[in-house]
Amino acid sequence: MTKSDIAISVRDLTKQFGTFTAVDHISFDVRKGEIFGFLGANGAGKTTAMRMLCGLSYPTSGSGTVAGFDVCTQGEDIKRHIGYMSQKFSLYGDLTVAQNLRLFSTIYGLSDAEIKERMGAVMNQLDMESMANAHVKSIPVGWRQKLAFAASTIHRPEIVFLDEPTGGVDPVTRRKFWELIYRASSEGMTVFVTTHYLDEAEYCNRVSIMVDGRIAALDTPAALKEKYHAETMDEVFRVVAKDAQRTE
Repeated sequence: MTKSDIAISVRDLTKQFGTFTAVDHISFDVRKGEIFGFLGANGAGKTTAMRMLCGLSYPTSGSGTVAGFDVCTQGEDIKRHIGYMSQKFSLYGDLTVAQNLRLFSTIYGLSDAEIKERMGAVMNQLDMESMANAHVKSIPVGWRQKLAFAASTIHRPEIVFLDEPTGGVDPVTRRKFWELIYRASSEGMTVFVTTHYLDEAEYCNRVSIMVDGRIAALDTPAALKEKYHAETMDEVFRVVAKDAQRTE
């Protein structure tokens, strides 16, 4: 993997809060266009790590780049070149579908011409033209998930971070959402995703598993299952995280 192939690169990235080390010297690379799964039990440190990668928090020590920008000094630049979708909050329910897309487009700094072009493309791609004036809180959950992903990527970022994006939705909706992820990846976008659904780890190109602030395993799903003599990623996770001390 050459430097030009890398979307995310971190070395010994560490975050301390007083005497507590939330993220403990993690190192990894993510290729451009890769779907990279970032797994870990509650308390493992993955949310803190993701915040550093998204430019929301600076590391205590270590180094790294996201979309070519320094995680230690260029947090604002990183924010402008990535997309982010959260499970808990992604859309404004009292705004219409079109208003949400326009709002996110404006936040990401698109021009009026770009907003018009990309909103039209997104509505057509998602087959949501008839829903343009519907309030988001009134549309089905599956459509909201698709719309949230579209809103987080409407500015065509190099990398999109998805923080448990399919939490609380049914298996059919989850599978359809992953079709959007595959499409984005095939078009060159790097997808960095956290999930509690271990079957979704099977859809990733590579997977890392954090345990107590460290990366305890990192490889393709097939290689990890072979290494740990497991049939599923759920079994892999249980083996890798069985001695975890932090669970909250």
